[in-house]
Amino acid sequence: MSKRTLEDVEDVDVSNDASLSRKKSKKEKKEKKKAAAAAAGLPTPADTENATPVTTDGEVAEEKKSKKSKKEKKEKKRKAEAEANAEETVTAEPAAVEEKDGGDDAMAIDTEEPKKKSKKDKKDKKRKAAAETTTATGTEATTDDNSTSTTPATTKYEQSSSLSALPQSEIDAFLSKHEIVITDPLSPNASTLRPITEFSHLPTSTLMSKKPFKSFKSPTPIQAASWPFGLSGRDIVGVAETGSGKTLGFGVPLINAVLGMPKQERPGFNSRIRAVVVSPTRELAMQTSEQLTTLGALVGLKTVCVYGGASKDDQRTQLRRADVIVATPGRLKDFIEEGTAKLEGAQFVVLDEADRMLDKGFEDDIKRILSCAPAKESRQTLMYTATWPQSVQALASTFMVSPVKIQIGGNASGDLQANTRIEQRVEVVDPRSKEQRLLQLLKAEPRNERVLVFCLYKKEATRVEQFLQQRGLKVGGIHGDLRQEQRTRSLEAFKKGETPVLVATDVAARGLDIPEVKLVINCTFPLTIEDYVHRIGRTGRAGKTGRAITLFTEHDKSHSGELINILKAAGQPVPDDLMKFGTTVKKKSHGTYGAFFKDVDMTKKGTKITFD
Repeated sequence: MSKRTLEDVEDVDVSNDASLSRKKSKKEKKEKKKAAAAAAGLPTPADTENATPVTTDGEVAEEKKSKKSKKEKKEKKRKAEAEANAEETVTAEPAAVEEKDGGDDAMAIDTEEPKKKSKKDKKDKKRKAAAETTTATGTEATTDDNSTSTTPATTKYEQSSSLSALPQSEIDAFLSKHEIVITDPLSPNASTLRPITEFSHLPTSTLMSKKPFKSFKSPTPIQAASWPFGLSGRDIVGVAETGSGKTLGFGVPLINAVLGMPKQERPGFNSRIRAVVVSPTRELAMQTSEQLTTLGALVGLKTVCVYGGASKDDQRTQLRRADVIVATPGRLKDFIEEGTAKLEGAQFVVLDEADRMLDKGFEDDIKRILSCAPAKESRQTLMYTATWPQSVQALASTFMVSPVKIQIGGNASGDLQANTRIEQRVEVVDPRSKEQRLLQLLKAEPRNERVLVFCLYKKEATRVEQFLQQRGLKVGGIHGDLRQEQRTRSLEAFKKGETPVLVATDVAARGLDIPEVKLVINCTFPLTIEDYVHRIGRTGRAGKTGRAITLFTEHDKSHSGELINILKAAGQPVPDDLMKFGTTVKKKSHGTYGAFFKDVDMTKKGTKITFD
């Protein structure tokens, strides 16, 4: 629209050819209109012809003034609304202003902002309502189209009437008999939850209605003590000897917690994953997966095991329908990095063999995995192990919220302790005669007696395996240089008794439940005393007895003091040849601070000292 006034129209240069041509064309059109109107018998507007452009420009000027005044009013209204935080809807402007470009822009801004505010208000109200219903029902509520709340879906644990009816004297006798020590930071004086001493004392649930414990007599001590806290949604650190049933100790709370969580409806990979169990070795992961699969199948839950050395494509296909995954850290991290594994809905996390998982070798991988799961306040975290050194306790506390520590075996101080049902024997031998002494020990055993032989290095395990095979013994092997199918085949043959002797490195030292292993031989002493305890723990499982023989050489003398302490604590004889190496325990140096590092419990608050 032109901005000329009446004076501008009168002062137009008539000599401009372009403007004259336009005026002529307009006059010709008007004359044609007059002729057409005269032919139709209509009145012609000849008298007002010259005044028409003047009145039009006048109206335009008035409209411009009204637009400016209205814009100024709108700006004042916006400032007033911003100061008062008002959220009122602005009414529509007249149609004449709406047709102008500037008016359209102003109205678009005024009408879109209140709409956005109203949508945000509605979303905030929905979120508040969803949060209230989540705390009331203990379920996970959807907050928007692309995300879900990470409030852990836990059900309140109710102690059964039969368990409540038991006299306190029986409960105290059970705790003292099995040397159970429960440390709860939320109730430091006394524990309010009684151990579940019988399967009938478990609360009624979908899992218990399937009677999954028909073949068992009663819960083990670690199961009885940890089930009440696990079913209550508490974080747990469970420390018990090897072969004490720790897998079912976290398996029952895991299945019950997953059943209480709503299924994820979002499309994509792993949209159903609601629980994660991380294990240090492939064999332990497969063993744990078998037990959880048995429990989950009773209630319609799908458990998938992912580990290295197997096809990723097959595991990806299985992960699409997984409710629970059991994994080794490396393969799970790979799936997370490539976007295949998504753990936003995994509100139940278990670290099996937790001291190994929090060691320097796996520490970075575990931090990465837990960072992809819900925050520690929004998930339930359980850690189970047979050894719980002070060096990993501070790191573990950063992943948990007020965890309950359950110690089985009367070792409340947390000092390393071996299974007392295992008969330990140490022989000091010449390094060059170890293999010959090993052959003598194996030939002295009854025929087809299962014996597990541990070596320190992969090449050493291969050499010992070939040495024994050449002497006519049926031997299998497990170590890192073998393909996964070879490792699985060797382990299955050993479990079935087809090969009575299995030579392995420390990949078989943790968690493996191999039935009827009568003897464990340490051909080479491990790098740490914790690995020694786990090695000999492959025998004497589930309340049975076992034997362990260690071939100790002068190259292992730095571990003599630690080994002597383990033998004395378990009531085992200490040979004089071992005492000759000394009883000094070498102080572990810190990676950063060296030998001057003081290993203290960082979770405890320091004492404030005031001076006069």
